[in-house]
Formats: sequence, structure tokens, C-alpha cells
Amino acid sequence: MSAPVILIAAIGRNRELGKGADLVWRISDDLKRFKELTSGFPIIMGRKTFESIGKPLPKRINIVVTRDLNWSHAGVVVAHSLEKAFSYSHELGNNKIFVIGGGEIYKEALPFVDTLELTLVDAENPYADIFFPEFEKEFEETKREERTDESGLAYAWVTYKKRNG
Repeated sequence: MSAPVILIAAIGRNRELGKGADLVWRISDDLKRFKELTSGFPIIMGRKTFESIGKPLPKRINIVVTRDLNWSHAGVVVAHSLEKAFSYSHELGNNKIFVIGGGEIYKEALPFVDTLELTLVDAENPYADIFFPEFEKEFEETKREERTDESGLAYAWVTYKKRNG
């Protein structure tokens, strides 16, 4: 049996993810939650997402998907397709695989995902140019925790599971 694939992201009311190479949402508790959920598991990301982070995330196997056959970086596994990234992750024998972005990788990975771990930010960012794909038809909410950050920004940690059939 293969490991479940979990997609993790913070998105706004209009599914806003980022602007250029930057996240549009930076919530301290959410970044801590991201670290807690993904530590010890493979994380799959696109090259642009990796370059925006700037270094491999510790306590995780960092798998970077890129079409550039010459791209490499110390401390990461390079995969030249999402399928190869999944294949490598499954070979490791882990019980979870996380997809952490960006927008194109999320869109490409969505058909293979079992669970979404989303932070739904109750705000809009008019400057965003990277958006999370539509998912509502294929997934149903199974858990929600309402939160507010220190600045008063409301958000919720929401788990979605793929609908059967």
C-alpha cells in the first residue's frame, strides 16, 4: 500500500497563495504547524518554491521537481517529474508524503492527493498572482479549528479528505 499524499497550504478567500516568489500569508502559528506536520516526512516542491525558501528544510527529505536537467542543490533530491518525486517518496517507505507548493505543483498533484491540510485565511490579497487550484468538488471537510493571530487576522486550520467515488 502506498503512502497517503497530503497537500499543505495557506490560502485566502480567493485561494491566494503567493506573489512572485513570496507567500502572501505569513502566520507564525501556521508556520509552526507546518513544521510539526511535515517534520520527519518527505516534502515535494517545485524549484521556484525551493528557491524562495533558499535552503533544504531540516528534518525532512526535500524533493524538488524541475524540468531543468542541469539543476541541482546540496541537500535535496531532484526529480524531473512529479511522478518520479512520488515514486522516490514511496520507495522510502514513509507513511506520509507532503506536497508543499507552489501553484503549478499543487495543480498537477491534486489528482493524487488523499488529504488537504489547508489554512483558510479570512482575508483577500489583491496583489497575489499565484492561486491554489479549485478542489471543492473532489474533497470534503472533515475537521476545522478556528484561530486568530496576534494581529486579529482570522483563519482556520481545515482538513479535507478526498470524496469516495
